[in-house]
Order: sequence, then structure tokens, then C-alpha cells
Amino acid sequence: MMLQGHFIDTLLAPEFRDPTILAYSIWHYFRGITAPTFFTISGLIFTYLLFKTNNKAEENIRIRKGLSRGLMLIIIGYALRIPIFRWLNGKYDSYFMVIDVLQCIGLSLLLIIFFYKIFHNYKYFFSILMFVIATLIFVSEPLYRSYSAAGIPLFFANYLSKSNGSIFTIIPWFGYMAYGAFIATIFHRYLSRKSFKTKIVVGFFSIGLLLVYFSSTFLQLIFNYTRIEFFERIANFNYLFERLGNVLIIFGLFYAFEWIIKKSFILKIGQMTLSIYVIHFIVLYGSFTGWGLNRIIGKNLEPIEAVFGALIFLVIISAIAIHRHRAYSYLSRINHFIKLKGN
Repeated sequence: MMLQGHFIDTLLAPEFRDPTILAYSIWHYFRGITAPTFFTISGLIFTYLLFKTNNKAEENIRIRKGLSRGLMLIIIGYALRIPIFRWLNGKYDSYFMVIDVLQCIGLSLLLIIFFYKIFHNYKYFFSILMFVIATLIFVSEPLYRSYSAAGIPLFFANYLSKSNGSIFTIIPWFGYMAYGAFIATIFHRYLSRKSFKTKIVVGFFSIGLLLVYFSSTFLQLIFNYTRIEFFERIANFNYLFERLGNVLIIFGLFYAFEWIIKKSFILKIGQMTLSIYVIHFIVLYGSFTGWGLNRIIGKNLEPIEAVFGALIFLVIISAIAIHRHRAYSYLSRINHFIKLKGN
């Protein structure tokens, strides 16, 4: 979804971006599900692995890995936007400081670790806290919708506002990570119970459909009852809860067919998300060099060209990531063998 979504959005000619065209409308809707899914599953997986530790030593290792992972994502996020050749020519600007998905996920991991360290002895409270934080972030969206972070140093302002070009901001996106963390606590607590899978799949679909089709109506009803204008503002621009509903439906679908996915090639590709993200960013947006497909091709593709181009792009980027992973694995084995021989 990320690969084809970015490819088509970057290269499709403007005259074909018409919401009245059914195919484009469907594509555009589903493209909007990608980032919420990315954030929610990241929070779910990391928190589940954190809760799964059996002793203090394993917990500390997982926390250290999480800290290093979070910092690494933030650093990579900035590095991908550094225009090396422009800097070498003496042309400097602050655009490389804009915030994208990697910085937000990295900082969100650090925040989850922060809350976990404080409440790790009260895991039930941690679970409720993640749910409450996420819900408050979503409900308060009108308060920060047009926030400009004026007067705040640019480095920090970019995490809070899109005014300076940031693609993502920590709020509301940490909300999806927090919901993911909350779901992880449910898995940790009830996974071993009888018929858990059936119940959680039904729960995912049921709550997901309610959020997609009735969350706006529910918020409007609260406004009608309380006459608090705030709730009407949320109801009229309710993309956060609706997208969360989409995410839960996807979770239900994938978990229901887990037995197929575990045996498929998709799982191997899914384990290389960071490599795929970095490689596709370099190829599509020209990280470091400034020469990517966005500059070479531009927004000039017709729909058929964009669709087939996206499929080819998906295959090539995935293949590069897989072979890179295999090469790294072989090098690690050789290095390990040399060390054994040396000993």
C-alpha cells in the first residue's frame, strides 16, 4: 500500500486526480488507510514484545533495543532528507528538518517506553492510560488542527505543526501508536484463553464498522444533547476515528487469515519494512542526490502507466530489500565463521 500509494501519488498526472472518477476515489480512500495502519501496528508489535518479556533482564534488553530503534528511526528520517550535493554547493535551508513518518514512529516508541517505565508495575493501568491518551488526542483534534507552533524553535515546532512543511506530526499520530499499544495489552492478557481469536476478530470487525459508519453520528448526537460546539467540529471532520475503524477491520481480516499469511512470501516482505521504506524513498524522492523518479518522470503518467509502473516499482523495491537482507545475512555468517576460526 505504501509503495503503490507513494508511486501513484507522486507520478500520476494532475488531470487524472478527479474525485468524481470512481477508480481514483476508491484508490484515494484506501491510500488514506496506509499510515494509520503503519502507526497502529508499530505500537502493537513493539508493546506486545515488551510485555512478553519473562524477566527483568529480558525487559531491559527489549527497552534498550526500543530506545536504539526509536533513535535510529529519528536519525534515518532526518538523513533521508539531507540534500548532500546542495550542501556541498553551499546551498543550505531548513527543509531537511521537516518531520515524516520515521521521526514520528521513533519518537512514539520513546514515549511508549517512557510510560512503560513509569507504570511497568501497573500494567493494567498502563493499558487504560494508552487508551485514554489516544482517545483524548483524537477527541481534541479541533484544538490543534491549525496550530502553527509560532515562537517555538523550528526543530521542535516541526513535530507539532505542519506549517513549515512537516508531513506528519506527533499529534495526532501518537494516538494510533497508543491505540496499538492498548491492543497489544489485550493480546498479552487474553491470547492464551479459549476462543480468543474468534472473539478478537469479531471485535475488530464490529468496532471497526461502528467507527467507520457511526462514530460521526455518535459525536453529532453528543453535540445535539450537550450543544457543545466542540463535538460538532469533531463530527464534521472525523477522519481519525473513521481511519481507526479501517485499521481495525484490516487487523481483523489479516488475523482471521493468519494461517495463510504466516506461510506466504508476504510475511518475509513485511519483516523488511524499514529497508523497503528507505530504498523506496531514495528511488522515488531522490534522497541525498536530489534525483529521484519524482524529478526524472514528474507528475506525467497516465492511469494505466501509473498502475503498471506501481506494480513494477513494488516488485523491484521488494526484490532489492530481500537481496540486501540476504547479502547482510551471508556477510554476518562469514563474519561469525571467521571469528570462530580465529578462536
